[in-house]
Amino acid sequence: QVQLVESGGGLVQAGGSLRLSCAASGRTFSSTGMGWFRQAPGKEREFVASIWWSGGRTAYANSVKGRFTISRDNVKTTVYLQMNSLKPEDTAVYACAAADTTNTWRYWGQGTQVTVSS
Repeated sequence: QVQLVESGGGLVQAGGSLRLSCAASGRTFSSTGMGWFRQAPGKEREFVASIWWSGGRTAYANSVKGRFTISRDNVKTTVYLQMNSLKPEDTAVYACAAADTTNTWRYWGQGTQVTVSS
């Protein structure tokens, strides 16, 4: 099992920045990558960004490209999401996830609220 705990959410004005952190513990060696997802009220959960341990590949949703950056620490137990130029439409609960050896998002954190005011 892999346990994930997010932090860093909060209230920010449009145009501002926040950095989210996701700390992993447990059988982290069984994970192949981590990602961030978000869910706004009344909407489906959507992919935001991912980073894979093999080669450090990253991927982003089109809606956040150029504004958000995903990164990891050297021991691959903490993943960050730097969010710049935030917009009201970025308001959501952000959750991190860890992929298993089949690259399936298997482990999930509880989420942290991000609210962007206009």
